[in-house]
Amino acid sequence: MWIVKPAVALALLVCVGCSAQSATSETNRRVERQVRAYFKVPATVNVAVKERKASDFPDFDKVTVTLSDDQRSSSYDFLLSKDEKTLYRLTTVDVSKDPFAENVKKIDTSGRPIRGNKDAKVEVVVYDDFQCPYCARMHGYLFQDVMKTHGDRVRILYKDYPLQSIHPWATRAAIDANCLAAQNHDAYWDFADRIHLNQKEVTGENRPLPEQLATLDKIAREYGAKHKLDNAQLEACIKKADDSAIRASVAEGDALGVDSTPQLYINGELVAGAVPPKDLRAVLDRILLENGQQPPAAAAQNTAAPAPANSAPNN
Repeated sequence: MWIVKPAVALALLVCVGCSAQSATSETNRRVERQVRAYFKVPATVNVAVKERKASDFPDFDKVTVTLSDDQRSSSYDFLLSKDEKTLYRLTTVDVSKDPFAENVKKIDTSGRPIRGNKDAKVEVVVYDDFQCPYCARMHGYLFQDVMKTHGDRVRILYKDYPLQSIHPWATRAAIDANCLAAQNHDAYWDFADRIHLNQKEVTGENRPLPEQLATLDKIAREYGAKHKLDNAQLEACIKKADDSAIRASVAEGDALGVDSTPQLYINGELVAGAVPPKDLRAVLDRILLENGQQPPAAAAQNTAAPAPANSAPNN
C-alpha cells in the first residue's frame, strides 16, 4: 500500500540536499526522490510535486505532493524550508476534540443485543463477520475468557461487517441473527455463539452455498423454537432476507475506517484484530482506571482461556 502514513507534527525530518538549488524544477525532482525513497513508494506510482505556496510557518513554504496510479490519487502537504534544504511532513492535529469520543458519536448502538453490564462505563463494540475465522477467535477470547473477569464492568455488543467478497454466507448469518434479535436478544447470542464457534458446521466439506445458507436458516429456526419466538414473524424475516440494516452497518464501519474484522472500539478507542486475552484485558483495565473504576484483581485474571472451536485461521 503506497499511502503515506502521517507522522506527529514536525516529527519527520528529511534532508533534501547539501547545497541550495535555485531552480524550482531541480528542487521538485529532489523532493520527489526523497518522498519515493523515504516512504518506499512503488515505482509504478506517479509522484508529482505541485506549485509551492506560502505556509503558516516563517521560513517555510507549503508543498503538496500527489501520489497517483490508474485507480486512485492522494495528496499530502509538506513544509519546504526557504533555503530548499529541509522537508517536513506536517500533520495538523486538532487537540480540542477527543478522537475516541468522536468515534463513539459515529457508532449507532440502538437496539443492539448487549452482553455484560448494560450500565457499565466501558463499552466494547465489535465490528464482526460471522464467517471470519479471526472473529471466531475473538468471540472465544471475549466470552470464554474476558467476560469471566470483566463481565460486571463492561458491556459488549456486535455490529455487522460481513466481508461478502471472501465470506459468502456471512451476510445471511447476520440477517438471521438480526431476525432473532428483533424478538429476543438471548436468542441472538445463542445463535452468535453457535455460528462463531462452529463455523465448519455451516461450511461443511465442499457444501454448495445454497446448502450453507439453508443450514444457517435451520439453526436460526432452532433458536426461535428454543426461545418460543413468534414463528410466523421469524419465518417471514428469514425468507425476506432484508440486508438493508447490514449495509447500513457496513457503511457506518467504512466511515470509521473499518477495513478488516474483527475490529473493536472500546469507548471509541480502536483495537484491531484478534488480540490475545492478556492484551485485551490490559486495555480494558487501563480504560476502567481512566473512568474511575478499579480493574478486577490480578489473581482473577490468571485463568486460561479454552480454545474456541474452529479457531485456526482459514478462509
